[in-house]
Amino acid sequence: MMVYDHDMGWWGFAGMGIGMAVFWAAVLFGIIVTAMYLVGERRSPAPTGHQRTAEDILAARFARGEIDEAEYRERINTLRDHVQR
Repeated sequence: MMVYDHDMGWWGFAGMGIGMAVFWAAVLFGIIVTAMYLVGERRSPAPTGHQRTAEDILAARFARGEIDEAEYRERINTLRDHVQR
């Protein structure tokens, strides 16, 4: 009976084990990234027909309660005065 011993030693077995772990981690990572891409939320680009104006943004902030009525009126008047000039 012939035995082929390549004298690999412990480092060869450790290298194969680490290489196997890295290979399967890369395969698993690729599967997860592909699944996330395929199943992930598709975001459509913002509609180009309606651009939000400064008044729209200000009204939204007022509606959310970020600014009070006095500040809203002051800023809207400032915007409108600036446009009229």
